[in-house]
Amino acid sequence: MKTRNILPIFLIVALSFFCNRAKAQDTLVLTFKQAVDIALTESYTIKSHTENKQILHYNYLYYKAQFKPRLDLNLYTPSWDEGLRSVEQVDDLPVYNSYSSMKFGGDLQFTYVLPTGGNLSLAGEMFHENYKTSFMSGGDYQTLKRRQAYSQFGLIFKQPIFTKNTLRENLKIAEYDYERNEAYYTRAQMDIVYDVTAGFYKLYQADYERNIDEERLKNSREALRIAQLKFETGDIPEGDVLITEINVAQNDARLSESKGIYETEKDNFKLLIGLDLMQDISIIAYTDFEPILIDLEVAIDQALQNRMEIVEKEYDIKLQEIQIDKAKREREFKGSISAYYDLTGIGYDGKNLGDRFQSSFDDLTVRPPNRGITLSLSYPILDWGRGRNYVKRERIRLKDQELKLENIKQTIIKQIREIVRTVYEAENRFRINQKNVESAIRSYKINQLRFENGDITGQELGVELERLSQVQLD
Repeated sequence: MKTRNILPIFLIVALSFFCNRAKAQDTLVLTFKQAVDIALTESYTIKSHTENKQILHYNYLYYKAQFKPRLDLNLYTPSWDEGLRSVEQVDDLPVYNSYSSMKFGGDLQFTYVLPTGGNLSLAGEMFHENYKTSFMSGGDYQTLKRRQAYSQFGLIFKQPIFTKNTLRENLKIAEYDYERNEAYYTRAQMDIVYDVTAGFYKLYQADYERNIDEERLKNSREALRIAQLKFETGDIPEGDVLITEINVAQNDARLSESKGIYETEKDNFKLLIGLDLMQDISIIAYTDFEPILIDLEVAIDQALQNRMEIVEKEYDIKLQEIQIDKAKREREFKGSISAYYDLTGIGYDGKNLGDRFQSSFDDLTVRPPNRGITLSLSYPILDWGRGRNYVKRERIRLKDQELKLENIKQTIIKQIREIVRTVYEAENRFRINQKNVESAIRSYKINQLRFENGDITGQELGVELERLSQVQLD
């Protein structure tokens, strides 16, 4: 009979043990370094910055590819067009004939980009056309039809002169944008490390406060136990017992609140580093104190050399200098050279498509070539101050960027000075509080004995317990 009663209890205890063990296995235990490593790969912030970095990387590659040759194919299958066409007449007004065109074909163009910013293209176009036209003749409309093949091959040259190579300029802008984003990405990683550090130790603090509240509740319960024993022996009045009961209730409520804060901080930290909110975690913090000696001048020099905000602003200045150069070109003397040379053939003969294209190739060899060259020059004689004001605006923007850079440097110096002072102040407070904790623990134990001996009241012991908890928090 006893065996049957023990067996269910044993099963319940065993099931509880295995459930707790499984739950413990599901808890992810993190050190500070592990938390930083996770945040630098899984957090929303780093993923967003990585995507932005990729955008500017491909933007740079796009402008870099502008210097590479390209091959373009265009097909029109079909190209259909119907309408009216004006035909000029000698000593008479023009007449309008209706036409219809159905084309099948395309063009192929190979373009080589020159280092000077111009380009040289080799182009070819071929199409077959069913052409029809209707015109008035003798009071009636007559219709003519023809099937023809068209072939053209040629060279095209274009080169801007007396002006900036805009291809190289656009590449330089893309390069500066990418390098500035690299600096921003590095700073973002540092910001993430900083945020994870703050979040990690904020979670550690919440856990530590929870443990202190547990100890406070334990001590107050011990005080209540002693008070009840002393009340039974008649050594203290009932009022002291009631006071210790109130302390236990208050400390129990405080512990419940600190547990809630701890769970909230865990969720905040999981969201910060990119973990699933359903994943339970705990942290291991190493808080051994090591004395630090900081040379203020060295710290400031290192900050001015390495802070990414300065690097980013320097690239902003370089980009703004390019904008000034662009503004100056609004009123510069510009020119361009363009030239072309091509051979064209049109074939009408033949009953099938191959014959007509062969006819167009034959015509191409005998027909005179098409060619031309153009030198164009331009200069804005009068723009009512638009170009001048454009340059002034961009120069003021450059000055603003330079002022921002100087302000960033001064702000960094101020930050370093404050940080160094804070470090030494924190070190001093740590040493003082470390001694205070030892003194507070001894003081509480002494007062606990005094309470047991009836030398102090439960209220006075509660004050000592509160002081001990506050010193531990500090």
